[in-house]
Amino acid sequence: MEEAIRKADVLIEALPYIKRFHKKIVVIKYGGSILGEEKIRKRVLEDIVFLNFTGLKPVLVHGGGPNISDRIRTTGKKTEFLDGMRVTDKETLKLVEEELQHLNNLIVKEISQLGAEAVSLNGKDRDIIQVEKKKAKIDLGFVGQVVGINTQALLKELKSEKVAIILPMGRGPDKNVYNVNADEAASSIAVALGAEKLVLLTNTKGIMRDSSDLNSFLSTLTVKEAKGLIKDNVIQQGMIPKVKACINALDKGVKKTHIIDARLAHGLLLEIFTDQGVGTEIVK
Repeated sequence: MEEAIRKADVLIEALPYIKRFHKKIVVIKYGGSILGEEKIRKRVLEDIVFLNFTGLKPVLVHGGGPNISDRIRTTGKKTEFLDGMRVTDKETLKLVEEELQHLNNLIVKEISQLGAEAVSLNGKDRDIIQVEKKKAKIDLGFVGQVVGINTQALLKELKSEKVAIILPMGRGPDKNVYNVNADEAASSIAVALGAEKLVLLTNTKGIMRDSSDLNSFLSTLTVKEAKGLIKDNVIQQGMIPKVKACINALDKGVKKTHIIDARLAHGLLLEIFTDQGVGTEIVK
């Protein structure tokens, strides 16, 4: 009986959040090594299906870096990165798209098995993600920077209560297809759709003031504080593009952004539907 009452208490705690976020769009970015772990992926997708059934409109943007690197290695090619961006020639681009589409199809299939309806969307199609060639110190090849989002194509799917699963590729004015950083794509989509939240799933607890001290976890940051932590090298390496994606989204109208640990069971639901939350919330 006590266990049943505890479960009821959890549902009651979630009620005001379900009411507040009803029909609101939540953009979720999911990728990296945690996408390839079946047990973690199932829990994340269960959370997304729950969001869908409680009346929210989840949009999932996924990467697939480790899978892509593994695939490229099987061909004998070397993977080269500059400032976290994969140098992408024509042959690499083909492998990137094939691997991302494979992951996209897998996610759509697993969401369908959980009882929700999902739709596979390649950002290059229907001008969903519009890009231009990214400028960098060296030529990155077919790597794009987002310049526009076709919101009509996305809203059409969301109106039919489908979960949109987007792979981050885009097409430029030169008609070429480009690989796009998934954090950047998710941030741009959240802004264009006027999303209530942008949630970035990662394999760390969130942002730490000292990576070796679990007690230095930061549950809430303002944009100003986040920029200061980047400047002071507290936020480093792969966390930098995630925090910058959050800052970009907040600067352009997204209400709240979150960086949470996908390895925590149902962390997505805990962050959205409980008073305490579990990750780092970055606010304006």
